Amino acid sequence: MLQTENITLFLIILPIVSFLYSSVGHGGASGYLALMALFSFAPETMKPTALLLNLFVAGISFYYYFKAGFFNKKLFLAFAITSIPFAFFGGTIEIDASIYKKILAVLLIFAILKMLNVFGKESDNIKEVKLWQGLFFGSIIGFFSGLIGIGGGIILSPVILLFHWGKMKEAAAVSALFIWVNSASGLVGQLYSGVTLQKESFLLVGIALIGGVLGGYFGSKKINNMQLRYILAFVLIIACGKLFFT
Repeated sequence: MLQTENITLFLIILPIVSFLYSSVGHGGASGYLALMALFSFAPETMKPTALLLNLFVAGISFYYYFKAGFFNKKLFLAFAITSIPFAFFGGTIEIDASIYKKILAVLLIFAILKMLNVFGKESDNIKEVKLWQGLFFGSIIGFFSGLIGIGGGIILSPVILLFHWGKMKEAAAVSALFIWVNSASGLVGQLYSGVTLQKESFLLVGIALIGGVLGGYFGSKKINNMQLRYILAFVLIIACGKLFFT
């Protein structure tokens, strides 16, 4: 894995990505996958590596948001009940590399819109999510989380804000734990199906944690660095284009 060309540049960008994602309550799998695609990582190493990174970065992010008092347990459970088993199921499925890239490219669009704050508007009129709604969205997001190797927070967070089921910080806290449980379930599903983790993945965890710790801390406070988010969105757009046309 670390024999990839320009690996030094990759290792420099990695903690920046984890910082930005963690600051909004996300583990960053879509960003890690985009980076790995740009640096031509082997597809079979991308999915388990991204989920492993998610476990640590989303865990740190959740800790800070939970400590700050933004976690809504009832909102989380509404989605997690079905997302966990579906993430495991998705993790056991191996799909063709070309199809995988196209699905990932579509999901990266959500990440780009999130980083540009398209879904960033809050509402004072908060509604309670109905059980069937949580089960429905949880199952779909969970399945694609395991299938592609993301935690699903980059999709869940916009959904919560669009349907006015929570405010931004609350959505970030719920998404962080949602990402953690789906990443764990999806990774177990992959290991169950015979996928193995490379030793180098744990080195990437250590590097990503640097950005994750800082992002989770400042994100749960007042940080809103749009300039860095614009840069990351630009990187994601390039990765999205590469995935679509290669």
